[in-house]
Amino acid sequence: MQRRHFLASASALTLPAVFSSRLASAVNEPSANALIIGGSADLTGPLSDNGKSMQRGTEAAFAEINAQGGVNGRPLHFSLMDDGYKADKTVVNVKQLLANNKVMALMSCLGTPNNTAITPLIEAADLAHLGPLTGAASLRKPSIKHIFHVRASYDDEVQRLVENLLSMNLRSLAIAYLDNGLGQELLKVGLDTLNKNGLKAVAQVPIAGDGNGVDAAVQQLLASKPSALLLFTAGNVSTDVAIAARTLSPGLPIAGLSVTLSANGIAKMGEKAAGIALTMVLPDAYSTKHLLVRRFQSAMLASKQDDFNSKSLEGYVNAQMMIEAVKKAGKNPSRSGIRESIASLQSVDLGGFRVDFSTRSSVGSNYVELGILSKSGRLIG
Repeated sequence: MQRRHFLASASALTLPAVFSSRLASAVNEPSANALIIGGSADLTGPLSDNGKSMQRGTEAAFAEINAQGGVNGRPLHFSLMDDGYKADKTVVNVKQLLANNKVMALMSCLGTPNNTAITPLIEAADLAHLGPLTGAASLRKPSIKHIFHVRASYDDEVQRLVENLLSMNLRSLAIAYLDNGLGQELLKVGLDTLNKNGLKAVAQVPIAGDGNGVDAAVQQLLASKPSALLLFTAGNVSTDVAIAARTLSPGLPIAGLSVTLSANGIAKMGEKAAGIALTMVLPDAYSTKHLLVRRFQSAMLASKQDDFNSKSLEGYVNAQMMIEAVKKAGKNPSRSGIRESIASLQSVDLGGFRVDFSTRSSVGSNYVELGILSKSGRLIG
């Protein structure tokens, strides 16, 4: 990410409507010999954009392999249940999936509080959860044996982002953080990183998850006269905070994490999104120099989807890792067999993105790059 592009973030640039709002077409009921992979994600609540994008990428990957005859002659089916980003509903969904002996593993459950709630259930069961959509360090303890993280941690993202801003001599940082466990965890890492560099945040203001009080919170943040604003937020509220900040202070550099803004949120921001910097835990979903991205785009287009974004790519990547594990587990795998296969995956090169569960405790990647939103709304590294 180049400093001049980030600091030019107030340019009057308009985003075209490049992001598809179409949902994945209805998936047929699984055939009798299908291997079912379950999941729970927000499809109707504040993180529904992310959940739907992940679903599209996952189903595109499964459709791709099924068109080739499946894995060991058996098709894969993704059974994704909606939880509206409510942790108690996620628990209900996962209990239902666990009770179905045809569900061989879980994949891509979305949200830090949601994954926190279901972790004890998964650890008590004899199956794996691959690629939870959270980077929370609290869920990456060595004592957790059945959960396998594909993406880098939020700690990795926050440290890389803060250090990069400091290297640009942007040292007066204000932090807006989500007023829940996720936001508080991110805030701590951000403050610790600043402290290691002999600095403190000029302001740190909690943001309600329902968006109440955003305008007042943004005014408080801007009153600290920051050189840049950090968004440790996720979901629709991130868009509200960014719009309010850009309205009151058009030239203020803004930066966030991979989970901060959704594709629809970026489109909603219009010209106010240009120049915002975000961390990337996967390659650019439009960068066809990577074999992974070329395969992803081909699979998406074959499924009549064109929303090439980080969340749909993450769904595709998690699905590819599940495919690799199922291949190793044999034609008639058990839950424990798939779990053991996932744990044994080493140096899997998906074509520009490598996953390895052998060197870190159930964490496959620490890949973090920095990108900036362009005129077209693309996040470019």
